[in-house]
Amino acid sequence: MTATADFAQCPPVAPEVIAQIKAVVGDAGWSDDELRVTAKLTEWRGKWKGHTPLLVLPKTTEELSQVVKICNAHGVAITPQGGNTGLVGGQIPFGEILVSLERMRAIRDVAPTDDTMVLEAGITLLEAQEIAEKANRFFPLSLAAEGTATVGGVISTNAGGTAVLRYGVTRDLVSGLEVVLPNGEIFNGLKRLRKDNTGYDLKQMFIGAEGTLGIITAASLKLFPVMNSRCVAIVGFETAQKAIDLLGRAKQETGGQVEAFELMGRYGLSLVLKNIPDTREPLEGEYPWYALIEVASGDPDGAEGSMERLLTAAFEEELVVDAAIAQNETQAAAFWRLREEHSAAEKVEGAAWKHDISVPLSQMADYIEKGAAAVEAFLPGARLVTFGHVGDGNVHFNVIVPEGMDAAEFNALRDQGAKVVHDLVHQYEGSISAEHGLGRMKTQEALQYKDPAAVEAMRAIRLALDPKRIMNPHVLF
Repeated sequence: MTATADFAQCPPVAPEVIAQIKAVVGDAGWSDDELRVTAKLTEWRGKWKGHTPLLVLPKTTEELSQVVKICNAHGVAITPQGGNTGLVGGQIPFGEILVSLERMRAIRDVAPTDDTMVLEAGITLLEAQEIAEKANRFFPLSLAAEGTATVGGVISTNAGGTAVLRYGVTRDLVSGLEVVLPNGEIFNGLKRLRKDNTGYDLKQMFIGAEGTLGIITAASLKLFPVMNSRCVAIVGFETAQKAIDLLGRAKQETGGQVEAFELMGRYGLSLVLKNIPDTREPLEGEYPWYALIEVASGDPDGAEGSMERLLTAAFEEELVVDAAIAQNETQAAAFWRLREEHSAAEKVEGAAWKHDISVPLSQMADYIEKGAAAVEAFLPGARLVTFGHVGDGNVHFNVIVPEGMDAAEFNALRDQGAKVVHDLVHQYEGSISAEHGLGRMKTQEALQYKDPAAVEAMRAIRLALDPKRIMNPHVLF
């Protein structure tokens, strides 16, 4: 789906408005370089390609404030963009001014005593982790695209990541925000406080709002102690339910030390082994389901001891059929790679319908079984890849084109296929977007499932802050 006609187009922007914006940001603050601009207009899977009258690259919050004031005065729409790693099209403009935060990269403060750091929006997630490490602290937000995804982007989409089980989603890791509002005013909420009971917690309103209520320019992020030991294992199971049963045992056995519990089906793992160089079978046999487990402890020997006790008990109870514990960091990284390369491995196989869903953990195994049957009934021969953050109920339930089927014919069925998957999610009182947001791709579809009162409340908040609807106008309700 690369045609721009999939989404409504914004009206042309007057040349005098373009000139005013360029004057504010200076020569370094905008670009018409074809390669640079094209890279930001194309979603990384090639699913959408947009267009923009101007790529704006502000260096400071004050510059961005002036840009937004100009756009607001003239009713010109804006699409903000972080690292362009989003999977639902919310960062791709279709006629809007494109504002990239890539030049806003200042480290404003690191305060180990307060367990916080204040970073600007353009710093990547990997860099944020490294900044915390230099202060002998740990920033737990981690995901496959962390080398490209930015602080502003992951906050705007409330990204999940692999450590939600222990530390929570992005909104749980933010203590304050600085935001340029739709009228160009600057909301300065960069507090480092853990307690502030003085009214509405306004920062939460901007987290997960996908740039519709303002543009995040800086964030105060929570830091945690560095764990002194980590242990990673891959475990094989006969059923998904046994993996979920082991998770419950793991949380109890380790006293909350489990940082990650990632589920992988055999077919998805087989695609990684087939399509990703330098990967190998993690266990001696092949099993229907696998879990990657990471345990971390403040005790220098605590993580390995906890993992060994957990797996010993799991074998005795016949929850698992095989397991391997990483013996060093290299092997641990190799195990993690088997999980993180699922998306890249899928891409090689051709067109796919991506579903980022969540259901109550107690019902996940049942959902996976019934969802697989529903997909097969809808499209015989469809190849299902199931993987995800089982610890927080989030499953990536992806459908790859059947072998020999024309990709265009397959893609034409995408909306009907999504309805099959999402109707079942709704029956389980789940969510059709666990961590990627709605973007352009899922906004209209979500109206079928979202509580009407919630939709109206969201519309009212948006109208109050952005009556001209200039901020990412085709995203959310």
